[in-house]
Amino acid sequence: MNDSLTLQNFLQRLNIRQMLAPLLIVLILSMMVLPLPTFALDVFLTFNIAISIMVLLVAMYTMKPLDFAIFPTVLLVTTLLRLSLNVASTRVVLLHGHTGPDAAGKVIEAFGHFLVGGNYAVGIVVFIILTLINFIVITKGAGRIAEVSARFTLDAMPGKQMAIDADLNAGLIGEDEARKRRATVALEADFYGSMDGASKFVRGDAVAGILILFINIIGGLIIGILQHDMSVGDAAKTYTLLTIGDGLVAQIPALIISTAAGLVVTRVATEQDIGQQLVAQLFGNPMVLALTAIILGTLGMIPGMPNFVFLMLASILGFLAWRGMRKPVVTAKDVASTAQQAVVQPTESVEASWSDVVAVDVLGLEVGYRLIPLVDRAQDGELLKRIRGLRKKFAQEIGFLPAPVHIRDNLELRPNAYRLTLKGVPIGEGEAFPGQYLAINPGRVSGQLEGTQTQDPAFGLPAVWINASLREQAHVLGYTVVDASTVIATHLNHVILSHATELLGRQETQALLDHLGVESPKLIEDLVPKQLQLGVLQRVLQNLLEEGVNIRDMRTIIETLAEHAPRTQDPMELTSQLRLALGRSIVQQLYPSGTEMQVMALEPSLERILGQALQGGSDSGGIEPGLADTLLRETAAAARRQEDLGLPPVLLVPGHLRWLLSRFLRRAVQQLKVIANGEVPDSKIIKVTTIIGASK
Repeated sequence: MNDSLTLQNFLQRLNIRQMLAPLLIVLILSMMVLPLPTFALDVFLTFNIAISIMVLLVAMYTMKPLDFAIFPTVLLVTTLLRLSLNVASTRVVLLHGHTGPDAAGKVIEAFGHFLVGGNYAVGIVVFIILTLINFIVITKGAGRIAEVSARFTLDAMPGKQMAIDADLNAGLIGEDEARKRRATVALEADFYGSMDGASKFVRGDAVAGILILFINIIGGLIIGILQHDMSVGDAAKTYTLLTIGDGLVAQIPALIISTAAGLVVTRVATEQDIGQQLVAQLFGNPMVLALTAIILGTLGMIPGMPNFVFLMLASILGFLAWRGMRKPVVTAKDVASTAQQAVVQPTESVEASWSDVVAVDVLGLEVGYRLIPLVDRAQDGELLKRIRGLRKKFAQEIGFLPAPVHIRDNLELRPNAYRLTLKGVPIGEGEAFPGQYLAINPGRVSGQLEGTQTQDPAFGLPAVWINASLREQAHVLGYTVVDASTVIATHLNHVILSHATELLGRQETQALLDHLGVESPKLIEDLVPKQLQLGVLQRVLQNLLEEGVNIRDMRTIIETLAEHAPRTQDPMELTSQLRLALGRSIVQQLYPSGTEMQVMALEPSLERILGQALQGGSDSGGIEPGLADTLLRETAAAARRQEDLGLPPVLLVPGHLRWLLSRFLRRAVQQLKVIANGEVPDSKIIKVTTIIGASK
């Protein structure tokens, strides 16, 4: 009982379809070694003919080459089958050929006597002609087409992949459809490459057929004369006819298979099979049929020509042309008229809706087609990982999560170019070369490198694109060497940090409050919106970000705002109070180590003048033009001296002047940080390196 159950389970697990192909290959190979009876040989020869006809019909009814993707394998298997049958039939012919014309079975006898009339000379000629047609015309042409198609398909792959990504980014197709199209593109390249190789098997089969023919004839003559005491004429007739029959039985299916291969690789993929394409494109124009009928009719009336045949074909073509002309023809004018009506009277299905309004991406990265592999998820693009890391690092250092970076390809860009956009407006661009490295000159290099001279897109430093072989040399000479994805990621990081103020919208501000509210819900509820509107809070946070102050310490920010919000709603005043509360963090960001702060300061008389200007007018409009120009010039010079000494350009001023000077001086010295006296913690020692205005 247990044995029967085990056998039943084994049979259930055994998949007959999976076993069919290995069994067929083993059977084909065994025919080369094991002798076959004549009946079995007839069965396999007939099966070979049937398979070739089936392959031809399937090739004719396929819409696209990939509909018959197994065809290269079928070519190999059928070629192997024909060669095995050649070996098996050769064994039978040489062993039993002396017994009569049916010694190798009825199929070989029929092809040897009926098709060539029993004349072995005619049979040899017919066989050679069929072989040459198969070898020189069909197989060689199909192989060449497969080779060219494989080359063009491989060359077109980047463009096709780019078109798929463009449709996906535009929302025309979904992720599943894009994945399916990418797989189809890869299969096309594999198919034509396999066809190029499989056609070589067919060509080799044709050559082997000719060699087998002459070997069998020579071998038959030797065996018939020496072993069976036959006359030369009888041996030649008997063995040659059997060999010719054997060769034709193998060569005709080979010719059919080669024709099928030519049909598969020469057709252009459409929604019609070959028969429909033939009728529609060759017999679809009635004018062509009419002109052909007139020419054939004229030739049919010439004396001495086969008048009946010419006139009969002319009549048939004339009838087809007459029927075609009776069908209504759609002209270009009709098409244009229909299109115009469709525009004037749009249908309900194309009515505009709010779904047609596409939101502008907050952050965008557009790349040329040669940079697509860096951002292709299917290829595990290196730049995608870096962008995810940048957003995470930004959130950890600045204090809020920026909007995702929307990546898409742009055919209008140069192949290696990229563009960074903020709310749909370009804010940065550059070029990157995958496979090469950007060697950046930090100002202290000891030699020059061969390559393409350029600038670092993030900071404008002189740089050069070099080959990978020069990477170590660049390090030795003092260059900073980065790859293409790092160049783009660094540029993007610089842009994000520089525009952090614009990246903090109301949605991000609310998300920040929701995140903090998980731990301190009561604190958030008491402040927003009871004491402070969300818009005011956003403006205050933007003021901090505008001056390079991170907002990670949201607890201190919320507590400070809750303390001062009942007294004032002015964003400037609230920002000043926040800077006092965040003073330790601000100074620590500028001077991460040591207790000494080396700063620039204003000359006391200049402080009084600026204080009077602030009391008497607007932010900077009250400063006399000459004084403003001198202040800008001396501050820029002092900041450069600070940077040359390796110190941050920090200007220490009284609290009431800080906002005025920060906005005014930052226009000329972008890296300048202006801090108030009250923001410096007691643990820091202040050392003034430069006094601005002392020369006046």
